Amino acid sequence: MFFIWRAVCLRTLRNKISQAERFVNMKKLLSVFLSALFVLSLLSVTAFAEAPQMELSAKSAVLIEPTTGKILFEQASHDRLPPASVTKIMTMLLVMEALDNSQCKLDDMVRTSALAASMGGSQVFLEENEEMSVNDMLKAVAVASGNDAAVALAEFIGGSHENFVAKMNERAKQLGMNDTTFINCNGLDDPNHLTSANDIALMSCELIKHPKIFDYTTIWMDSLRGGQFGLVNTNKMIRFYSGATGLKTGSTSVAGFCVSASAKRDDMNLIAVIMGAPSSKERFADATKLLDYGFANYAISKSLVSEDELPDVKVEKGAQSAVDIGMSQDFNMLLEKAKISNIEKKITLPGSVSAPVKENDKVGEVEFFIDGESIGKSDIVAKSAVKGLGPVGMFAKLSGYMLYGE
Repeated sequence: MFFIWRAVCLRTLRNKISQAERFVNMKKLLSVFLSALFVLSLLSVTAFAEAPQMELSAKSAVLIEPTTGKILFEQASHDRLPPASVTKIMTMLLVMEALDNSQCKLDDMVRTSALAASMGGSQVFLEENEEMSVNDMLKAVAVASGNDAAVALAEFIGGSHENFVAKMNERAKQLGMNDTTFINCNGLDDPNHLTSANDIALMSCELIKHPKIFDYTTIWMDSLRGGQFGLVNTNKMIRFYSGATGLKTGSTSVAGFCVSASAKRDDMNLIAVIMGAPSSKERFADATKLLDYGFANYAISKSLVSEDELPDVKVEKGAQSAVDIGMSQDFNMLLEKAKISNIEKKITLPGSVSAPVKENDKVGEVEFFIDGESIGKSDIVAKSAVKGLGPVGMFAKLSGYMLYGE
């Protein structure tokens, strides 16, 4: 009887121990699960801060700050899609470069070929052999998105449409537009004529390096042929968005509605690229949403270092004993507005520099940090030149030391 009772007790004890172990294991599992959930929640908050969640109608989009090349938002940015007339950004870029290189002048006359006159879609109804100046042809492209004017300019700059398109593809490669193949200069539908929002952003950034283009892309209404043919900008943001500066719209039944929209506020340019929106209204709404986000959350800072923080630097063997210094002229830093107050800086300067010193020679640098993490550097340069002492100057200086101790 005793042995039976002992066996029952042992079995009961083992069951209790097993239940206790299972309970402990469940607590451990629950603890691990809750910890993982907590970490994931932190990660999601970080991801939201780095990549804002925005609902867009477009298939693809990019928001970029052009001076730094910083992409502030992207959605399917490397998907290869038809760009429609946004293609003409590259056409305008090559025209602006030809003007800068004195290959042509704004008052040069451009003759319309049969090919140019045959273009359909958006046009200014050029007739074969009709002549217009480069200035008016460029206006027709930028404002009215004239397919005929684009081909006329292409032939004038490139010698032929085919040769100009080859130049477009060559320039695209130079700019790192690896998603792009151009088949024509105006964006008419072709199954092989493709690019991406990322690549449109790249060529848009390059185009606005030519500020003269804004003389055309900011026009709301104008005319050609001595006032006989009216123009209204296809980019409605020029009229309705504060700070809008361009840049180019495009739409076809295949491409949907596209735009590269540029704007400037408080010394900061932004470019919003929209591809494949279902309607013109939604195209501009998407671009507006991206630009509003950029201007609300970012700023370009050019004055993070005051003059008081940059003392003159001693010059050894120089005609002057010291040189005035300042920040490099090309200093630009894109910052989140919420973090500007958290910026720390480390200024590195030598005890002295040796003559001769040229204007804009680097003499030091400043590095910027947020929360201990480096966010960028900029050169500190000489604001004026300091010549070295010649033999006579060296003798005079040495004599001064010997006679007067100075």
